[in-house]
Amino acid sequence: MTTTATRLDAGRSRAAIAAKTLRTDRWWLPPLVTFVGLSAWVIYATVRVFMHSKYYVEQYHYLTPFYSPCLTDRCVEGSAEFGTPLPSFWLIPEAAFTLPFLLLFRLTCYYYRKAYYRAFWMSPPACAVPDGHKKYTGETRFPLIFQNAHRYAFYAAGIISVINTWDAVRAFQSGDKFGFGLGNIILVGNVVMLWAYTLSCHSCRHIVAGRLKHFSKHPVRYRFWLLVSKLNARHMQLAWITLGTLALTDFYVMAVSADWFHDLRFIN
Repeated sequence: MTTTATRLDAGRSRAAIAAKTLRTDRWWLPPLVTFVGLSAWVIYATVRVFMHSKYYVEQYHYLTPFYSPCLTDRCVEGSAEFGTPLPSFWLIPEAAFTLPFLLLFRLTCYYYRKAYYRAFWMSPPACAVPDGHKKYTGETRFPLIFQNAHRYAFYAAGIISVINTWDAVRAFQSGDKFGFGLGNIILVGNVVMLWAYTLSCHSCRHIVAGRLKHFSKHPVRYRFWLLVSKLNARHMQLAWITLGTLALTDFYVMAVSADWFHDLRFIN
């Protein structure tokens, strides 16, 4: 006895199923949540980057990562640690030299590829659900061929993480004295999460020891590889956590800079 689900059409090797998918669970929920979450973050980050204000607290040296390093000649006093070589045209972000590389690092990230391929391009939206496109060419043609630049974006992200670390360290200077407040905790927490996400990158894992044939001959690299491998298993969670810490850090600096509330100080 044959049914619609099991009967084979002549010349075909798969079942003749009229439905697009036989999944009865809410397969559409994860890509929908991803779409809403990523869209909300992109909108917030875009608005903040082009506000050109409320990004620095001079008293405590709090600088939001969205504006680091500050490089335009509109940068407020004390926020530009590396000079101001860029003009103050409104389409030029204060961190114009770093934001493109950070965007490239996120866009080419192996997890984010899965996320936005499913949520935005429906390619495919979920397992056992048909692709939303008639033709699939993978990452072999323009523009997706540039996904192969992920390793180089990782190098840039590492340098930028060093700059963010310096910003967090610099923030412990309150005037001419050592200072410590809630903002310092948020800045340091954000940097720790950014390093965890950066080091959990698949490219980092391969660079560290991916081509070694004998781990016993490279004990230091092997130990680092084990650490990176543990982080790599949490790469998806770290990808989302860092979006949250970046937004939280930026919002806190903006709020203190705008005098919406005062920084909670523990020392000085």
